[in-house]
Amino acid sequence: MKGAKPTMRQDVEAVDILPAPEWFSEEAAEEWARVMPVLVPRKILTTADLGSLENYCIAQGTVREMERHIKDHGHVFEAFKERDGELISTGLKRNPAVGIRAEAMTQARQLAAELGLTPVSRSRPSIRESDDGEEDDNPLNVS
Repeated sequence: MKGAKPTMRQDVEAVDILPAPEWFSEEAAEEWARVMPVLVPRKILTTADLGSLENYCIAQGTVREMERHIKDHGHVFEAFKERDGELISTGLKRNPAVGIRAEAMTQARQLAAELGLTPVSRSRPSIRESDDGEEDDNPLNVS
């Protein structure tokens, strides 16, 4: 899209800082506590957006949990099968945590962009009010 980008408006129904949902993992709750103070002052996060924020925190928490698992158990493991009562190596197999982590990273990155938590998404038009401190009701005014 060429030309001036529209002004994002603060939402009158924006939420204040809320505690993390009780059912979150420890890692997801830590991410919630880290990003809520960043998002709330922008006044663009409403109750309708909380699902996206929850999903972002869950994905980021999953990334951290899987990274810890990979650190402890490695990217690969030796797999075995039983043949005639004896365990025989079938070679190295990829740790399933590697794939889970990759999927969660992708989800977290997409949701972070949606929520304005990435450098690129923050470089987009910021929330602005008109010069006299009042919001301009003209949707065609892009200055």
